[in-house]
Amino acid sequence: MDTTASPQASQEIAGLDAVEDCARIAFLLSSQLFPLTIEKALEYALFKTFAVPSISKILAGTREFSDRGQKRYDDTVLVLAEITEGGHCGMRSQAAYARLNDMHGRFKIRDEDFLYTLGTFIFEPIRALKLYGPRPMTPHEEEAWFQSYLRLGRGMKLKGLPAEKDAFYAWYLDFEKTQFRPSDSNRTVADATMDVLFDMLSVPQGLRGIARKVAISLMEPHVAEAFEYDRPSPLMAGAVSAGMSARRLVLALLPERRTLRLQTRRKLPTYPHGYEIDALGTFVCPHAAE
Repeated sequence: MDTTASPQASQEIAGLDAVEDCARIAFLLSSQLFPLTIEKALEYALFKTFAVPSISKILAGTREFSDRGQKRYDDTVLVLAEITEGGHCGMRSQAAYARLNDMHGRFKIRDEDFLYTLGTFIFEPIRALKLYGPRPMTPHEEEAWFQSYLRLGRGMKLKGLPAEKDAFYAWYLDFEKTQFRPSDSNRTVADATMDVLFDMLSVPQGLRGIARKVAISLMEPHVAEAFEYDRPSPLMAGAVSAGMSARRLVLALLPERRTLRLQTRRKLPTYPHGYEIDALGTFVCPHAAE
């Protein structure tokens, strides 16, 4: 797959096939056109999965987030980036798939939890760009984004993958209605992850209370409820909404990006001097999560 920047990414995407060229389209969307918005949307996507007790219980049991939160975050970013930036088929992509499948194979994870996690990666970037990006994805871009993540699901050998985006989205919403509920493990993993994100942003300890309220303001109400987070005041929620609206207006005035922002080239805190794919992720045994 071509992983170079495009002089006119939106125009190139419009001329590509949403199925055959989905990897290239998804690459341009996430690495050139909207890298920061999609990066934060994927962070939130992962965060939402912790609202499902069957998922958070496994994660809390491994203590990966509470004891090695930064590494767990960096490993997740890099494994997925190796696959998506490599177009799913390259040698490094295949090595990342092997590492991903080995990690998940160590635990008894429900098929529907796998599918929901994949769904967050599909639908949260689409939602974030509608709400906060310089523009929403076009229907053509949405379909290509969906098709690219279907490839990810097939590479993970997931069962029951919906072939149509609308059908998957309907299932996704229903899953949240039936599976989101409060649990101690939800809150444990969510709090640990929020601390990692604040560390990455260098938020001073004295401002973390306000930062937490800002973060909760950006969550959908049913997500905050599953973590038993108190909703911020209307004044705080209104200020955050106004700030995000201002961001959207500013981004819309900027010219289209012409450079790439590759996750695999970032100097993440855990790997300032590079990394090996085979060493990413967790190697804990299943009994550690019991």
